[in-house]
Parts: sequence; C-alpha cells; structure tokens
Amino acid sequence: MKMVNVVFGTVYGSAQFTAETVTKEIAKLGFTTKLWQPNELSGFVPPQDELLIVVSSTTGQGDIPEDITPWFNELKSNAPYLPLLQYSLIGLGDSSYETFCGAIKQFDELLTELGAKPLTERLDIDACETMEPEIEAKTWIASWHNTVRSVNVA
Repeated sequence: MKMVNVVFGTVYGSAQFTAETVTKEIAKLGFTTKLWQPNELSGFVPPQDELLIVVSSTTGQGDIPEDITPWFNELKSNAPYLPLLQYSLIGLGDSSYETFCGAIKQFDELLTELGAKPLTERLDIDACETMEPEIEAKTWIASWHNTVRSVNVA
C-alpha cells in the first residue's frame, strides 16, 4: 500500500485533532502513514509516489494558519513540479464568513499549479453545522478509501 502523508495547519487545535484522527483511521485500513507536525515541514516536498492529505483550518480573512504558512510559502516559491502527486484536502471553516475554507482553497490552487491532481473532492467542514470536525472527516475516509481502491493507487 502507498504511504500517506498527512499535513495540517491549525490555530486552535481542531485541524490537528482532525488530522490525527484521519491518520489513525487510515492506518487501520492498512496504509503506512506519517503525520507531519508543522515544524517538521521545512524542505518537505511530497513524494509523487505517495499520497498527500492536507487538513487546514482558516483564520482571519481566509488566511492560512501561521503554523503551516512557512511550508505553503516554501512550496510556492520553490514550485516543484508534481504531476504524479495525488492529494486530498480537508478544510475547516465557518460558512458565516465570506472566506469560508479560504486556507484549504489556497492549498488546492497551489497544488494544482504545481501539477498535482486531486484524488477526491475537497471536504469543507462547516463549524456552523458540526462541533466535531473529526467525526465528519472519519465518515469521509470511507469514500477516500473507495476512491483510492478504484483508481488503484493503494
């Protein structure tokens, strides 16, 4: 099975807890996983023969959390070409804001610019609808797993 790298950006810890939950659940499916702490990301370029999941909350006016901003900027400035990388995104936000899930949308744009391909549709979790984003993410894993199996990237 492919290695799954899980990266997160968080302000208050919800995205980290969601990323930890996703990592544990994917490991239960038999995948090798690595949960990257934001301070470990310097120089990390997602390997194209592995899968990437980014979990991020949104702060301010649709901004990326401070803990993951350096990695985002590093990827943007170095612009590695990643045409074989397949990724999935989980955004945490609040739909009462105009910039709902703005951070994860920025990651989507950046990864697309780098040539990477979305493996699944982006999961946007609305704080107005759920107080436990990890539960929604846990449910999402079943469809993620079905997609991984159907495109035979496992």
